[in-house]
Amino acid sequence: MITVLIFIFILGLLVFVHELGHFLVARRNGVEVEEFGFGFPPRIFGVYWNWEGKRRIIWGSKEIEEVREARKIGEEKTVYSFNWIPLGGFVKITGEDGEKKGNPKSFASKPPFTRVRILAAGVVMNFLLAAALFSFGFWLGVPQPAEEVKNGKVGNEKIQIVDVGKGTPAEAMGIRAGDEILGAMKENNLVKFSSVEEVQNFIGENKGSQVILEIQRGKEKLEIFGTPRADFPEGEGPLGIGLAKIVVAKYPWYRAIAKGFQYTFDLTITFISFLGLLIWRLIVGQPAGLDVSGPVGIAVLTGQVAQLGFDYLIRFTAMLSVNLAIINILPIPALDGGRILFILIERLKGSPISQKFEQRAHSLGFALLISLMVFVTVRDFMKFDLVEKAINLF
Repeated sequence: MITVLIFIFILGLLVFVHELGHFLVARRNGVEVEEFGFGFPPRIFGVYWNWEGKRRIIWGSKEIEEVREARKIGEEKTVYSFNWIPLGGFVKITGEDGEKKGNPKSFASKPPFTRVRILAAGVVMNFLLAAALFSFGFWLGVPQPAEEVKNGKVGNEKIQIVDVGKGTPAEAMGIRAGDEILGAMKENNLVKFSSVEEVQNFIGENKGSQVILEIQRGKEKLEIFGTPRADFPEGEGPLGIGLAKIVVAKYPWYRAIAKGFQYTFDLTITFISFLGLLIWRLIVGQPAGLDVSGPVGIAVLTGQVAQLGFDYLIRFTAMLSVNLAIINILPIPALDGGRILFILIERLKGSPISQKFEQRAHSLGFALLISLMVFVTVRDFMKFDLVEKAINLF
């Protein structure tokens, strides 16, 4: 239940910030915003200030819709609605679907560059949120490989597993990325490790024999059994894990901000590279070779990251924000990038694209995205054995 609540909060934050970007830039450019929703309907209540500056509270979806319809007789207002489903929010902008072109405060009546700014604002806000979270993390103290730390205060050194190979003994043992290796049992005595080399030497000396590793996972100490391989693929090692000496590094606020924006930029380039590689492999008919997760998979990962601590959760949320920004700016109908693409085509051809054609394209794009989400969600249930776990609960 705690994992679900954390996931809802993170997803809600990402979506809310995205929609807030659209809202602020639309208002700044003189575009009417009919409704800004906190969460998704069904609605609980709404608040608005009428043309006389008087505040009014309205209850339920029916009354809120009636207030929005009142715009037709010239009453300008934004309804701030509070809704039952706490997954971020939404913004309803006048003319966002191409209607009301004769209204000077309609989105459809604005110049192409203004519309692009409004559509791109959500993506920009997600990048800014990521930079702010990374900056806060660098100031608060974030886990980093020891060799990467420069000009920061260092503490809390540990030997951490940073990667677990697929189909390896480590995966079979239940070892996870983020686990800390404390030591191992040797002749009925616990031997503590102080360096990555000591761990590697111990595993190398016990190839083909069962080992017992003491693992720290969040606040939990575990003893994990397994047998390192005597024969293994090149580059994997007997257990199939990647190790690093991790320290908690803290930076002054001004360095933290600079590092936050730099890290956001570097991560963006990395994500774009992965996405480009995925698309290229699909085009040439090669296996994707990259693991893709949907909402269910991300929820599972959220629970695993939350066990590692608040500092890891901050970085994870920032990474999701960058990912959301990149996906949203792709030139796919129904996404912000798809809408921007139609505006650019309009600009190039010198006349608007058929509203009916654009709406059909966005509907088709939305249907394809939903189909992809269903496919990935089913795959996530199978990958994480969630169906079997749910059955066992009953």
